[in-house]
Amino acid sequence: MTQPVPYHPQQVEADVQTYWQDNQAFKATEDPTREKFYCLSMFPYPSGKLHMGHVRNYTIGDVIARYQRMLGKNVLQPMGWDAFGLPAENAALKQGRAPADWTRANIAGMKQQLNRLGFAYDWEREIATCNADYYRWEQWLFTRLVETGLAYRKQATVNWDPVDQTVLANEQVIDGKGWRSGAVVEQRDITQWFLKITDYAEELLQDLDQLTAWPEQVRTMQRHWIGRSSGVQIHFAIAGQADQVEIYTTRPDTVMGVTYLAVAAEHPLVAQLVQQDTALADFVHSCQQGSVAEAELETMEKRGHPSGLQAIHPISGQLVPIYVANFVLMSYGTGAVMAVPAHDQRDWEFARKYNIPVQQVITPSDNTSIDISQKAFIEPGVLINSGSFNGLTSAAASDAIAEWLIQQQKGTRQTRYRLRDWGVSRQRYWGCPIPMVHQHDGTLCAADELPVVLPEDLVPDGTGSPLKKSPVFYDLGDGRQRETDTLDTFFESSWYYARYCCPDAEQAMLDERANYWLPVDQYVGGIEHAILHLLYARFFNKLLRDEGLLNCDEPFTRLLTQGMVVAETYYRVHPDGSKDWYNPAEVQVERDEKGQVHRAWLTADGQPVTAGGVEKMSKSKNNGIDPQCLIDQYGADTVRLYVMFTAPPEQSLTWSDEGVEGAHRFLKRLWALAHQVGPVTGEMPVSNDMSQVRYTLHSQLQKALADYERQHYNTVISACMSMLNVLQPLVINIAARSVVQEGLGLILRLLAPITPHITHHLWRKLGYGEDVLQAGWPQVDSAALQREQIQIVVQVNGKVRAQLTVSADADDLTLRQAAQEHVNVQRFIDGKTIRKIIVVPGRLVNIVAT
Repeated sequence: MTQPVPYHPQQVEADVQTYWQDNQAFKATEDPTREKFYCLSMFPYPSGKLHMGHVRNYTIGDVIARYQRMLGKNVLQPMGWDAFGLPAENAALKQGRAPADWTRANIAGMKQQLNRLGFAYDWEREIATCNADYYRWEQWLFTRLVETGLAYRKQATVNWDPVDQTVLANEQVIDGKGWRSGAVVEQRDITQWFLKITDYAEELLQDLDQLTAWPEQVRTMQRHWIGRSSGVQIHFAIAGQADQVEIYTTRPDTVMGVTYLAVAAEHPLVAQLVQQDTALADFVHSCQQGSVAEAELETMEKRGHPSGLQAIHPISGQLVPIYVANFVLMSYGTGAVMAVPAHDQRDWEFARKYNIPVQQVITPSDNTSIDISQKAFIEPGVLINSGSFNGLTSAAASDAIAEWLIQQQKGTRQTRYRLRDWGVSRQRYWGCPIPMVHQHDGTLCAADELPVVLPEDLVPDGTGSPLKKSPVFYDLGDGRQRETDTLDTFFESSWYYARYCCPDAEQAMLDERANYWLPVDQYVGGIEHAILHLLYARFFNKLLRDEGLLNCDEPFTRLLTQGMVVAETYYRVHPDGSKDWYNPAEVQVERDEKGQVHRAWLTADGQPVTAGGVEKMSKSKNNGIDPQCLIDQYGADTVRLYVMFTAPPEQSLTWSDEGVEGAHRFLKRLWALAHQVGPVTGEMPVSNDMSQVRYTLHSQLQKALADYERQHYNTVISACMSMLNVLQPLVINIAARSVVQEGLGLILRLLAPITPHITHHLWRKLGYGEDVLQAGWPQVDSAALQREQIQIVVQVNGKVRAQLTVSADADDLTLRQAAQEHVNVQRFIDGKTIRKIIVVPGRLVNIVAT
């Protein structure tokens, strides 16, 4: 046997990556004769450096892709860059440079990091969404959508930052202020571009049933976001006017409890009233300060102001006051709601605040006592105080009242969706230009030539989009001006998966290659993308299908949402309440017997720090780990092994430096064993002796193969560790050489998707073959699982007292007799009465004696 040599992962990994590059190992080519497998991880924003969340996400995807390749499938695994967006503008603003320079420099650096990790990407298909040869095709699609009416312009209420001079997403409004400028956000009506995603609402909802390989949580979140509901639109006439207020409700059974209506500050009724009512005008102005986010509306203080108008109840004819309220938005539903304070908690709180009557019209079906003066009763029940509808259940009353309103021409049944059309305009620079032209007569037309190229030499100054200040870009002469808004960056990420299939197509957005590769067989990404990105991508897939560019209805067959990477946090509190956060690498820790932090102090000064618990790795908490440092110290395979072994993909991974060191030790043991065993001679041998060892190897292999299918990679690695433990003591046994080589060959193939560098190197070094990825997937030898003899544990009163070697087909009677006759067992049953003998076939015999 040869002497082991030191394991130098950096050299091994560099050599193996050179082999892959020289042999174009991961280049994907369409081949109709082979089963394809398209594996895709959500592409990153080029922020400058990979973080551990990236590493985990892309390692999971790479393991899946390599596994499918070893199964013999034609695998595509591409990578690219979600390169447009606000962070580049902010970085450019700080550095006084163009976002394009910053972005492309980051792409180069991150690509180098991805390559260091050994990911099996087909880099010939690389895309960056900021490149004109990519976004020209989404501009083309946009013009097609304008032609078909699926893209349109309208006024919409938005969050406006008066300092940054731009629209903010709801998530960018924090406590009513702009997240970057800190300015009080205003509500403004701005003309914007929208896509009619609502035209696809029902199909998007129904097709969720096809996505059986998606996490149920994601499908549930999308169902809620689409929000299909059935209800009634009720016409409330206005006393003394010809106008009426349209109300949509899903609870027509409560209509007799309406004691006021609430309308949005932007409602057309209000625009007429504020000219005569200065107090109302002031209230409307106050409503325009703050966010239009639905979540913020739920938590904000509910305020209102009487409009001076009264509505006529459509059934009772009674007059009910109309209030202008800050919790109603014109962009939600009809911009007006009927308020039933007895049966809606928000309405109840508002009514109490403004001394509005509360009229109970629903009582519990089981006659439970309730007190409407204390809180609203919001459950269905039986109607009271509702005239001819008294005594009906809520369900029956909803139908009866709806029919009455329809017959009286005071209402209509409607199906509605919570989903609203997608606003795609952004008053930002670093994005895809919207390819439309404003003509001198006020009309719009598509740009004459595509792409409309974004000028990349502009530098943001923090006062609105540079495009609006660049006549060279927008002024086309003759009174014609380009649109200066850019597209929402979700536009780019909604179809990139399809462009990977044919990134060099010059005559069309997609060609026939897309129908070979799509749908994506496995998509990997975070649960935070469950709604927006995944919903928009599903929408785009249907748009592309309806343009005749794709055949499939859905883009992603199977979805894996990986858990977060979390780590401990440490901080000190300043007198003003602010905190300084310290990286775990800077802190020394003492732990109690349960592993909890007992005492922690900063290495630099020896002074105590407070443990803040385990949280997601982030810059704000300074608890991140630099992957590059780990790669430099341990090698990429150790990092990959650690992130796959520590937790199943869907669960959070709690970081442990000791765990990284343990992963590295395992690889060194594997390396040492391989060098002790030495090269294989001739065909890979299959040993017929040492049946117990081969049974263990193949039973572990059987579990590992099943766990690969279930994507339980941590237990795959556990099986490999168990196999290595079995083989290691046998290295010095010449007679066991063949079974050790057989077992090592199994381990190398099982680990090849997870730790591709060391397994490739050892596979070639030991003479198993040229490339482990081409070796084929290991198969269980069923003969190895057929044992002539097995080990049986013997217990007396639940405690192990002996082990028996018996025939594998021994019956219960034989096992009972052999157990009772064992010398050591007799010591514990002598003089006692055997009450029961329990036999678990193939495992144990338990004698109960008293």
